[in-house]
Amino acid sequence: MRTLQWQKSTYSGDSSNCVEVAATPTTILVRDSKDPAGPRLALRPATWTSFAAYAAITRKA
Repeated sequence: MRTLQWQKSTYSGDSSNCVEVAATPTTILVRDSKDPAGPRLALRPATWTSFAAYAAITRKA
């Protein structure tokens, strides 16, 4: 089993109040940075891509 490489947005700075994501070949995992051992949301890469694009558009508005 490989170790997941969790990342958070550079917009988060040093804040621990954000979400983190980790990519596997088939799944994008999302977790709460305040509870790293807690539940994770598993998304298909295409779903994550659509969400990220939507978030980027709404952030600019």
